[in-house]
Amino acid sequence: MKQSETPVIDAIMARRSIRQYKDTPVARELLEQIAICGVNAPNAMNKQQWEVRIVDDQNFLNEVTELMKVDMPFFAKSDDPKFRNAFRNATSLIAVACPDDHLGMTLINVGLMGENMCLAAQELGLGTCVMVGPSEFLATNEKAKPYLDRLGFSEGYKLRYVLGVGYPDEAPEAKPRDLSKIKFVD
Repeated sequence: MKQSETPVIDAIMARRSIRQYKDTPVARELLEQIAICGVNAPNAMNKQQWEVRIVDDQNFLNEVTELMKVDMPFFAKSDDPKFRNAFRNATSLIAVACPDDHLGMTLINVGLMGENMCLAAQELGLGTCVMVGPSEFLATNEKAKPYLDRLGFSEGYKLRYVLGVGYPDEAPEAKPRDLSKIKFVD
């Protein structure tokens, strides 16, 4: 596929899930800009039924990692010499929550929000990785409850995913895409 001349398409085609990050903090202004891009995503009837929390506190990341080393060792590969935390070594997280609804529209909405944030980060020279495992740990593990409580989501809102954000320490190639799944209907 030919590379586009438009920056949005270029960002879409260049964006990859980053699973190794440099140990360089991301400025809060950039994290806020990413979150603002997220809340500008389309959403059903403009209800904006989502909540976003930005975590750049390394103690938070490290303490949750220590809990995950015990209960979810797959996410806490402490035998890796580059290992710093169970969030793929990201220096920041953006946690996203929404309530349940009978049509599942809130999940679609937070999905659109996540893509906006991933593309905004890409444009800012940052990497991202959408992580459900660590968010599931935070949302369901009793030992992690104090950390979930610190996120301060409203009653009825559930943590759906965390977005690891940081400066990439890798440049993965694109994985093949099955374009045969795209069909015109005549």
